[in-house]
Amino acid sequence: MNITFEDIKANKDIKTYITKADESLVALGYTEHSFPHVHKVSELAGRILHLLGYSEHQVELARIAGYLHDIGNVVNRVDHAQSGAVMAFRLLDRMNMDSDDIATVVTAIGNHDESTAFPVNPVAAALIIADKTDVRRSRVRNRSQAQFDIHDRVNYSVTSSKVHVTKDDICLSLTIDTAGCTLMEYFEIFLGRMMLCRKAAEALNVSFSLIINGQQMM
Repeated sequence: MNITFEDIKANKDIKTYITKADESLVALGYTEHSFPHVHKVSELAGRILHLLGYSEHQVELARIAGYLHDIGNVVNRVDHAQSGAVMAFRLLDRMNMDSDDIATVVTAIGNHDESTAFPVNPVAAALIIADKTDVRRSRVRNRSQAQFDIHDRVNYSVTSSKVHVTKDDICLSLTIDTAGCTLMEYFEIFLGRMMLCRKAAEALNVSFSLIINGQQMM
C-alpha cells in the first residue's frame, strides 16, 4: 500500500476533523464518538478480517475505514456516512492513495450507518460489526444519571463488552446491569444494529451471535 494506517493516524487534518466532529456530537448530547471509539472500531475491523484469513492489504483498509468512518459528523449527524465518504475521498485523494483502495474505503464508510448500511464488501462488513458492537459504559458523557436518556442507560448498564472472533462465528458477549437497564430497552435500541451485524457476518461467511449475562440471545 502506498498509504498506510500509520499515515492516516499521523495526518493533522484527519485528527482535526475527528475532534471537531465529536465536538458537534457533544453539543447534540450523543455518546462518545472521538478517538477511543474510532481506535476501537479500527482495531476490531482489522482484527476481524485478519482472523478470518483476509489479506493484510484488506486488513489495513479496514483499519483505515474504521478510523475515518465518523468524520462526516463534522458536517451533520444526518447522513454522516455519506458526508464522511465524500470527505474521506478528498482526504485520501490528496494523499495520493491508490484509486482502488480509495474506492474500497469510501464504499465502506458510506455503507456503515444503520439507516443505509449494507455489507457491500468485506471491509464494509467488518466496519459495520466493529462499529455496531461498540457498546460500553465509558461512551456515556452525561454525568447525571437522573438525566440519562435510553441511549445513556443502555450504554452505562454495560459493565463488560467483548467481541470474540473465530473462523465460524463472531460473538458479542455483554454483561449488563439490569438494575439500570432492562433487556427490553437494550433491544429497543440495538435490535436493528444486531440484525445488521448478522447480515454483515453472513457476508463474511460466518455467523453472528449475541450473549447477554451468559444467555445466548441470537
